[in-house]
Amino acid sequence: MESSLVARDKVGVQDFVLLENFRSEDAFINNLCKRFNMEIIYTYIGSVVVSVNPYKPLGIYTQEAMEEYRGVNLYEMPPHIFAIADAAYQSMKNEGVNQCVLISGESGAGKTEASKYILQYLAQCSEHAGRVDVVKDRLILSNPVLEAFGNARTNKNDNSSRFGKYMDIEFDFKGTPVGGHIHNYLLEKSRVVHQTEGERNFHIFYQLLGSRNTPLLQSLELSGSPDHYFYLSQGCCMRVEGMDDKNNFQTVYKAIQVLGFTSAEMQSLWRILAAILHLGNTAYQDNKHGLVEFKNDSSLSTVVKLLLCPEDKLRIALTHRSIEARNERVMTPLNAEQACYARDALAKAIYERLFEWLVRRLNASLEKTGRATHHYIGLLDIYGFEIVVCNSFEQFCINFCNEKLQQLFIELTLKSEQEEYMNEGIEWEPVEYFNNKVICDLVEERHKGILAVLDEECLRPGDVSDSTFLAKLMKTVPKHKHLVVHETSGYEDRKTIGRNQFRLLHYAGEVTYNIEGFVDKNNDLLYRSLKEVVSLSSDIILKEVFPESELFSMKRPPTAGTQFRTSLNQLMEILKTKEPSYIRCIKPNDSKRPNLFDNRTVLHQVKYLGLMENLRVRRAGFCYRRTFTAFLQRYKSLCHSTWPSWKGDLRGGVTTLCKHLKLTGEEYKIGKTKLFIRFPRTLFNIEDTFQNKKNDLATLISAQWRMYHFRTMYKKMKLSAIVIQAHWRRVKAQRYVIKYRAAAMTIRRFITGFINRHKPKCAQNLIFLEFVRVNYLNRLSRALPGYLVALDEHWLRPPVSLMDASSHLKVMYRRLLASKLIKSLTPDTKSLYTLKIAASDLFKGHKASYPSSVPLKYNTSYLSHQDITIKEQLFDAKYLDCGGHKFSLHCTKYDRHGYKARQRIIVITEKVSDGLMEMVGHPPNHHTKGCYLLEPGSFKVKESFNFRDITGIFVSSLSDGVVVIKLQPDTQNRGDLILETLYAIELVIKLGFYANKLEHISIVTTGSITHDKGKGKMGLITFEEGPDTLTSRGKTGNLEVISMEISGI
Repeated sequence: MESSLVARDKVGVQDFVLLENFRSEDAFINNLCKRFNMEIIYTYIGSVVVSVNPYKPLGIYTQEAMEEYRGVNLYEMPPHIFAIADAAYQSMKNEGVNQCVLISGESGAGKTEASKYILQYLAQCSEHAGRVDVVKDRLILSNPVLEAFGNARTNKNDNSSRFGKYMDIEFDFKGTPVGGHIHNYLLEKSRVVHQTEGERNFHIFYQLLGSRNTPLLQSLELSGSPDHYFYLSQGCCMRVEGMDDKNNFQTVYKAIQVLGFTSAEMQSLWRILAAILHLGNTAYQDNKHGLVEFKNDSSLSTVVKLLLCPEDKLRIALTHRSIEARNERVMTPLNAEQACYARDALAKAIYERLFEWLVRRLNASLEKTGRATHHYIGLLDIYGFEIVVCNSFEQFCINFCNEKLQQLFIELTLKSEQEEYMNEGIEWEPVEYFNNKVICDLVEERHKGILAVLDEECLRPGDVSDSTFLAKLMKTVPKHKHLVVHETSGYEDRKTIGRNQFRLLHYAGEVTYNIEGFVDKNNDLLYRSLKEVVSLSSDIILKEVFPESELFSMKRPPTAGTQFRTSLNQLMEILKTKEPSYIRCIKPNDSKRPNLFDNRTVLHQVKYLGLMENLRVRRAGFCYRRTFTAFLQRYKSLCHSTWPSWKGDLRGGVTTLCKHLKLTGEEYKIGKTKLFIRFPRTLFNIEDTFQNKKNDLATLISAQWRMYHFRTMYKKMKLSAIVIQAHWRRVKAQRYVIKYRAAAMTIRRFITGFINRHKPKCAQNLIFLEFVRVNYLNRLSRALPGYLVALDEHWLRPPVSLMDASSHLKVMYRRLLASKLIKSLTPDTKSLYTLKIAASDLFKGHKASYPSSVPLKYNTSYLSHQDITIKEQLFDAKYLDCGGHKFSLHCTKYDRHGYKARQRIIVITEKVSDGLMEMVGHPPNHHTKGCYLLEPGSFKVKESFNFRDITGIFVSSLSDGVVVIKLQPDTQNRGDLILETLYAIELVIKLGFYANKLEHISIVTTGSITHDKGKGKMGLITFEEGPDTLTSRGKTGNLEVISMEISGI
């Protein structure tokens, strides 16, 4: 789009200031026409935008166009309404100066559309987040609502604003919209009840009927055709080309919902609109008594139903007027004409107050949150200068408003600018212009102005009419060059001015006003009885806009003219507090046709808008002026001499700064209190330099702030540390004292307890004894022996008071160690230890050789590896059925008769071989265990017996290794076995254990053992101690066993 706009700018100049023949009106019009024909509708006069209505869409208001103009200097892009909006926004955001955009021009020049585009741009160029988007949506959606209720189709404009609107958009310091406020001025309420031919009522009525919302229309008892309603059909214009009432109603409906209207408020809104339409269909006639009555009651009943008010009282109020005289209230009947007037007055009053309520409701929806100070951008969209066939009171007020706006434009752009140059001592060629203050004074001057004369007539008792007002006006203002009446006009003027008319020579041209209705419209009175009826309504909106308190006020309300003049003056004061931007709208022709440029129509508007004077002032003037203080404050950072502050006079500081920026004498002038810059490009260069400098300033400010911030933090932390240290020292000292006292008391109690430690437990030794117990238990827990054998030796010696406890603990700990030891043993090891325990129980203290056997580990075999191999080949293979091997070792067997010593290997197994059992005459028994005596080398079985045959196992109490195994007599009558081995104790205990005959083991202490030699003979074995160990047959024929004496046993 940018390239297309740039291409279009080649036709004509985009700024009239660059126009070569800038004093020629023809050159001015020709430049506008060239650009219009190329569909370029915007042209600058300095910072003022001249906009020509194209009467067709151009596609230059897209999202992309908004982004192109965002944050760009005014003259860097082709003229556009977005450029003016962005300049106002950036000035408000960067400099904190409140702004306003004034849109002026005739009706149909495009003011309403321009205001919508500016509002859309302001919403788009700011931030988007949460509450911000809600505010933006409501700001934008307020437009279609106000247009529906306040705009109408006229002969000059299909969407003419029939009220004045000024919107303040509120921004926070970041430039984000946070709220808004709408001011409305002089709604043309007479349009509700009357429209001239070719015009329509307000859009909302046609939108409601064209909505095709059958349930809604049925509930309101409305048909879909405007022809059926008197208030809509007078202008004979039911449809407008290019305007879709159905879609527009949907837009308004959704907008009202988004703006936060409740369902009850929306229903009330539709009811009131429908009630106005039905009220217009209420017709009257005179009965035979000459009194007014309704032609039909259906419309009245519908009005009552919709307004929610009493029918009988409304019927009386519409046909009678109440008059209070001498504290009495009299009801006077009305004629048909008066009843129609009362009906229309009620319809106008209801609609006017409904519109005011709507504006208040929108303001409540747009109200900001929080109390922070904000900045504003005002947007003025007010009716344009208007001349119709029959100009009445409404046109008079509208044109007066435009006179005030023109006066403001003159004061701010022409008069004030030239006066400022003269006051500042700047060389200047004065530019003459028409000052319309004389016309404004003619209308609003106190006691002499037209409005003042009209108010006097309205308030004067007696017979008052429009004619008396005109007569009073001629008397008050007999001769005024801008006021012409029939009696004082010349011959030619009398032909064009009626006796009931007066003519004002406005800045925009001559307008002839018909005085008919001036007094009534200025009085703007509604019969008291009608107010009373509507105030009794249960409708939520009507109760608010027609409060009962109004009925008790005896003060006469101000006239419509006075209200309008007051609100207009307030508007002027608001605009004077803001920096203005101007958009001057021009319509190219009177027929609303696109691509048609009427030079005569445009020239007339150029003249009365003062565009030529504005051009001459701008051409000779300066585009920028600021006080020395403001200029230095903003740009002082660009010069080292003025940064961070200028110490001398302000004029010298500005001069120094300009010289540093290398500005030439043509680019600026220095006045008495202000600096003036002529060319926009010079200002843009300064601003660009300042924007680039901001980065350095931000870094410097950031560094200084961080230094200040962290120094402040350091001081606070240091002070806090000192305070904490002081408190900590106090707390620490207090704790030390408490601890010291407690320690002293503890030591004292400890000493007392130590002194009384041997006494029974009492108060004096209780703590000490507890300490002793705890201390002992702690030391014992750290010094517990790890092995059972070291338990007695290393058990910590207990204090006297814990002797019993120590003994119990010792027993418990021994059990614990034993339990741990047992749990850690394998089954084989456990069985060996079982044998050891059994040996201990039998031999400890009874057998002299027992102590030497304790350290020895029990084995299953004492044979050599070679013997084991031979045994497996010769014995195990032969006697496979003898069961598992339990024990084997070398031993010496002594014969029973001669006690001859023979070397044997004794083998203990699970059972005796079946074959062997048969050999000895016993039947096979797999559940018996056996013992074998084998010949070394050949491993031939020499003897064997069953464990059940054992009747006793005898050993002496000395240290010898002789074992006597007594057996039951058998068929072979072999007698008892006499064996000798180094492992006698292990052999005895295993034999007794495996044979399950431990109780048959006997330790002989008498010094001799008798044994069975077989065949009924008995032998004797004697035991005695000697220097050497010897086993042999003695002289007595007995077996004598001599064993060495073991000391200490």
